[in-house]
Amino acid sequence: MTTQREEALKGNITQEVEKVALAEKFSPEEIRQKVARGVVAIPANPRHKNLEPRGVGEGLSTKVNANFGTSRDCCDIGFEMQKLESCLEAGADAVMDLSTAGDLDAMRREVIRRSTVPVGTVPIYQALIENKFDEEGIFEIIERQAEDGVDFITVHCGVNFESLNRLKKHPRVIDVVSRGGAVIIDWIQKHKKENPLYAQFDRLLEIARKYDVTLSLGDGLRPGCLADATDRAQIQELITLGELTKRAWEAGVQVMIEGPGHVPIDQIQANIILEKKICQGAPFYVLGPLPTDLGVGYDHVTSAIGGALAATAGADFLCYVTRSEHLGLPSIEEAREAVVVCRIAAHIADIAKGVKGAKERDLEMAKARRDFDWDKQFALAIDPVRAREMRLSHNKSHRKECSMCSEFCSMRIKVDKE
Repeated sequence: MTTQREEALKGNITQEVEKVALAEKFSPEEIRQKVARGVVAIPANPRHKNLEPRGVGEGLSTKVNANFGTSRDCCDIGFEMQKLESCLEAGADAVMDLSTAGDLDAMRREVIRRSTVPVGTVPIYQALIENKFDEEGIFEIIERQAEDGVDFITVHCGVNFESLNRLKKHPRVIDVVSRGGAVIIDWIQKHKKENPLYAQFDRLLEIARKYDVTLSLGDGLRPGCLADATDRAQIQELITLGELTKRAWEAGVQVMIEGPGHVPIDQIQANIILEKKICQGAPFYVLGPLPTDLGVGYDHVTSAIGGALAATAGADFLCYVTRSEHLGLPSIEEAREAVVVCRIAAHIADIAKGVKGAKERDLEMAKARRDFDWDKQFALAIDPVRAREMRLSHNKSHRKECSMCSEFCSMRIKVDKE
């Protein structure tokens, strides 16, 4: 079997490339060239049978990811499946199973069976839960997940002796907020050995190539507060990820780069520029970012502000942040809400980036509002369900206008063009 990248380098157009091209309003050859250059990734494990592929990267619409998964305090696969369905209905472009409790294999396989969008995981979580956190155990878990059909995996390969030394020499307010990063740092310090994902990166590449799994090179040293943003440890890790990106491409493996995190608003653009330069244009996948630490309870809004700015500057993939971030597990409704809010941020950025069809959709909405065409407004809305519900609940008199202005609606006044 060959990978999407290998086929692109050969000049071949795959079915996945054709589908992405159609969705993004590009020619198949344009998408093929972007995949060959590494600036677009199409996470598509052939074992994920019901997948509708998505392209992530340069010139394409900004994609949105939703996280969910079991935990010790809430280990209910049925509940997480409801969350999955809700996120898909809300328009998530990808999902990640971050489960840490219960039957992890059963959970993951059910997610893959039900999800029509790319599925990602963090294999190190399962290695830790199953007490297989050693060189052999980690790679056994990675291959097991790849064999199941996972499309992309977060691997914290950049947390190594060098980046850890940077962290020690230049302390932070909050040392580590990445669970995967923290686990690896703990392992390195206990065993006095290099991170297996870094030391045996070629072995990781063999598995990724075998199943055409896209590597999402994780930011284990991402900042967890504004005070730690863009520091030496973060940048050292990014430099390492840039070097590993080149090695992955040479092996025929697709790559995405994960980024922060908590970043002051005036540093967001610089973070995007750094990633694109150091990682040679590889797709950038950011968590938020959150431009303030004070939005507790409203971090879906905080992240939307940061995400819109990040994507405008060139980020390609936004991970949703729910209002429960920093507080607890999100409810089904909170997860759905986070997808919608993140999609709004992504669309705002797509308008600024000139993504095909983005500005035109807003123009159609303006015309529909002018014409009191409510059905078309609902169809164009990022969340048609909520828009329709609110229209019905707020318009008891059944006027064609909304209940804000009623008969004083400005849309009723037509300017004489003569």
